[in-house]
Amino acid sequence: MTAEEIRRMEERVAQVRAEMERACRAAGRAPGEVLLCAASKTQNSETVRTAAALDIDLFGENRVQELCEKYAAGAYGGKPLHFIGHLQTNKVRQVVGRACMIESVGSHRLLECVAAEAQKQGIRQDILVEINIGAEASKSGIAPEELPGLLECAHALPSLRVRGLMSIPPAADAPGASRPYFAQMRGLFERAQAAQGGNVSMEYLSMGMSADFADAILEGANLVRVGTALFGARSYPAQ
Repeated sequence: MTAEEIRRMEERVAQVRAEMERACRAAGRAPGEVLLCAASKTQNSETVRTAAALDIDLFGENRVQELCEKYAAGAYGGKPLHFIGHLQTNKVRQVVGRACMIESVGSHRLLECVAAEAQKQGIRQDILVEINIGAEASKSGIAPEELPGLLECAHALPSLRVRGLMSIPPAADAPGASRPYFAQMRGLFERAQAAQGGNVSMEYLSMGMSADFADAILEGANLVRVGTALFGARSYPAQ
């Protein structure tokens, strides 16, 4: 990366941090309560390695191949790595053990596949349960009413640790439009906290991306996944 590109990235990280702090203060929360996950989809290893030296708490990858390549290159600089995209069961083996957290476990089948691979590797894999809060056919995740049953299943899988919930609300068509969905997620999270135990602990509420992370913080998120606001507009390779 050029010196100018690094300078722009530093400025974007500072701007995101400042907006996170404003949202925390507006919500009566300490800024340190909220983790910043840099969603590094399409970013190369050099860019990610540069970002790892900045005020970013962890990285999130959407694509298995990218995760494996950057992981092998040591691009994350020792910072935690989460998998945040749709995970197919036939690619679970490549993610378990590399990602310290899989945020996008949104079905009983995927839950069981992750648990089986973790058991095979002799580890305990941390996960978040993905909730399809907007009931969108185009998105993965369980319906809110399915959460108790999935957590009950998780209790019987000692190779997993359920650490919280994740969600992506419907695309907002106006400022603040996502807040009702975030509020629903907070309610679901708090109810799950009241029933936690064993290998299920509701510690993380992961919601909010570049366009709406401030609203997510106002509604209780303690982990936000930010991509374009940190790295600039993504450049996708031609098909």
